[in-house]
Formats: sequence, structure tokens, C-alpha cells
Amino acid sequence: MNPSIPRAGVALATAAALLAGCTSEPAPAEPGRPTAPTPAQTADDAYAAWAAGRSTPVLDPIYPERGTDALDVLHYGLDLDWSPAKRVLTGTATLRIRPTRDAPSLALDFKPYTLDSVTLDGKAVSAAVTKAEKLVVESPVRADVPLTLVVGYHGKPSQTPMPSKRGDTHPLGLTVDREGGVWTMQEPFGAFTWYPVNDHPSDEALYDIAVTAPKGWSGVASGTPVGQDGNTFRYRSSVPVASYATTLAVGRFKKATDQGPRGIPVTYWYHDAAALPRLKRSVGFLTWLEKKFGPYPFESAGVVVVESGSAMETQQMVTLGDLFTDVDDRFYDLTTLHEYAHQWFGDAVTLTDWRDMWLNEGWALYVQKLYEVEHYGLSRAELVAQSRKRDGELRKEYGPPSAPKRDEFGATNVYTCGAAMLRQLHQALGDDRFFALAQGWVRDNLNTQQTRGSFTAYVNKTTGHDFTALIDAWLDSPTTPPETGPLA
Repeated sequence: MNPSIPRAGVALATAAALLAGCTSEPAPAEPGRPTAPTPAQTADDAYAAWAAGRSTPVLDPIYPERGTDALDVLHYGLDLDWSPAKRVLTGTATLRIRPTRDAPSLALDFKPYTLDSVTLDGKAVSAAVTKAEKLVVESPVRADVPLTLVVGYHGKPSQTPMPSKRGDTHPLGLTVDREGGVWTMQEPFGAFTWYPVNDHPSDEALYDIAVTAPKGWSGVASGTPVGQDGNTFRYRSSVPVASYATTLAVGRFKKATDQGPRGIPVTYWYHDAAALPRLKRSVGFLTWLEKKFGPYPFESAGVVVVESGSAMETQQMVTLGDLFTDVDDRFYDLTTLHEYAHQWFGDAVTLTDWRDMWLNEGWALYVQKLYEVEHYGLSRAELVAQSRKRDGELRKEYGPPSAPKRDEFGATNVYTCGAAMLRQLHQALGDDRFFALAQGWVRDNLNTQQTRGSFTAYVNKTTGHDFTALIDAWLDSPTTPPETGPLA
């Protein structure tokens, strides 16, 4: 998610822009639908088919009402149909699930859509959506015995409140725009506004998403584009995705394609043709990020521009509010670069629970600041001065970054104070060792969920120096810790 933008800043950026080889085409038909892996009948084979989607879910200490540690969803197959005229979403969700313990029923996060059918391993079962926004399926399950849940549903989407006081945020989840299209941003939760889901980052899963839209409209989702049948658009995530990093958009989009470093396909979906030259800067952002932090960790990349004033690091397809196509170059570049940085820090390596949001946002903001130093003339002395001043203000207002408050999700301290800690590590290690550490963190923990403890252990082991006291001070102190210099 982009750092907080004050209301006044949004207004100024929108009104006056003060923050100062690609082909464009309609969405064409593409090759047909590929065949998804077919789960076998035995438990062992079923696990093998979706092995990459296996997780160890936990209960969130800040938002315990979302997600469950009783289920590990291995794979989501989503067939979605959006009607702009009726404002109705019709869906079939097929979930491959590994129960983590014996239970008399199973429950997933889900908005109260009308249930058309629910089957468990091919048999109809009793199910209902509760006032707590849980899909409860009344059938006993056994630990480590895989099952297939299929849910057919339809209805008009509704959002869920964001637990934040930030002035640049809006309700979470599937949102209907002025033209009848839809889009979504959903951090820390909100995927449950469009499909039944274990809506917590500790339960990453594989995805196949098919989106059907009316003629002349396009469907966009997270994952790699894998074909188009008529007006059904298909996407596959063959590596795990956290539910908050999935995306869906349907609209009258224009489409452009590009090639990133090493031939990575990049796709842009947008409404205003004037946005395309800026979107094409993605290749440069990805190239710079690869040089600093190692290979881009996914099969494809892209941006979908939606009717929003925010931006989100949705995996393989950044969701960018149209506000950012109207601001100046610096503001646009730093925002979009920030969301691409999350593909390494937040998507490829994901936090385990929301206490450690600094682990995502501290990295992305520090990467953004490094880009600003190299491309926009921010001196290192200015970086240090800005960092320390803002760090002190934010600790006083919000507290240390390791103790986020339930109703202040995305507060700026998890960005700035987390980035300040990384800046201290950078100063201590120097360029070569710091960037080796950053590359190794992604490479060695690819497609996993990590914590403060695992990060500290990795830093200490990789560098051969005990940085525990430094990390603890910058994450826990109510005031800004003193500067430290290079290691002797």
C-alpha cells in the first residue's frame, strides 16, 4: 500500500500536480484455457497436486475476526461473471482445503451473498453466511484429510470498513465504479467481499481466476494471463498469493503490452490514453529493482488503473488509483516504484501476521527513498535528516512500529520507522553487504511468510554480526534511537 497522502496533498496533487517498444490495442482474443492440475483421489496425491499452496495459518493478534488457523486453503479456482447493468457478481469458487485439525464444521470469511449451491467432495451440504460474515459449512472435517469445497453464489457486492484513520483511504473490498465496473483494494482484509476465503496473509494459496465480462469490457485479475475464451479472461498464480494481494477489476479498459527485463511480459490496463506513457515507465522501474534486489520474482507484471486515490501492491498486477496519473512525475514515479518494490518485499516474501506490517512497508519505503536519491537528487544527508525528523514525530503520534494499533492500520510509523531501521543496517554494512543481505532475504525466503524473529535471525546469520539490539531499538523505542555508523 502506498504511504499515507494527506487530504490536502491529494487535492493539491490533483489540481495542480505540485509534487513534482510498447503496443496499445483493444483486448484481443488469446489462446485457449490451459489445463489446471487435476487433484488425484488419494490424500497424498491431492497434497502433491497443490503442494506449493501449503501454509501454516495462524490467528491474527490484531484482527482475530478475520482468517482461521483451522484451515489451510491450498488452491482457489474462481469463475466470476460481472454484470455492470445489474451490478451483480455471479461466482463459483472451488477450494482445495487441508483442515489443520478435526472439527464439526468449517468456516471461511465471506460477505452475505446468496448461496446457490454448496458441495463438499461432491455432496450437497448445509451452509449459511452468518452475521459475522462467515460462510459456515455444517460438515465434520478431519485433520490433514484434503477436501474440495465448491460454492456457487451471486449478489451485489458491498465493502467492509477499513480499520484506519488515514485520510487517503476508503472502504475495503470489491467496489463498483461510476460506469458500473468493479475494482478492489483489500489490505488488511476484504477479499471476502468477492469470494469465500481464509482472509489472512498466513494462508497463502495458488489461484486460477476466470473473469467473464460483457462484450467491449475486460476482466483483470492477479496472476499470469493464460488465455481468453470469448469474453472470459483467465489468470493463474502458480506460486502462493496472500488474499490481500489478489485483485479483480472489470471495466472498459484499453490494453497495452510491453516487455520487462529478461523478457518478462508486462500488461497495462487503463482508461485514459494519456496515462500510457507513464505506465510504460514500469520497465525502467523493474530493471532498476532487479539490479538492486535480484530477479523479479514472478512470471509477469503489470498495472491496472482504477477509480481510486490509493495504490496497492497486488501480486503481478499493481492496482493504481487514477489519481496518480494526474500528479507530477516525481510523485507518480515514487508511488509506482513503491508498489513494484513490494513484489519483492511483501508479495514474494510476506508477513505472517499484521503485527509485522513494518516488514513489508519499511522495505518498500526504503527502496523508494533509495530510488529518490539516485533519480531525483535527494542527498544522503537530506535522507538522514528527513528520516530522523519524521521518525520522531511518528513515534510520538503513533508509537513504535512494532506495536500497531487496531484502528490505525497503515499508520505512517510502520513505513517511516521501519525504513529508518533498514537505513541503519545499510549504514552499518555498506552498499555491498546491505544489498547482498536484501537479495538473500528474498532469494532464501521466496514464497514464504516471515516474522520479526525470523528477519532478525536471518540478518544476524547472514552478516555474521549480532544486530538484535539495533533492530529491537528501532522497532520498539518510543523515541528515535541514536544514529550508528559503519561496523568497525
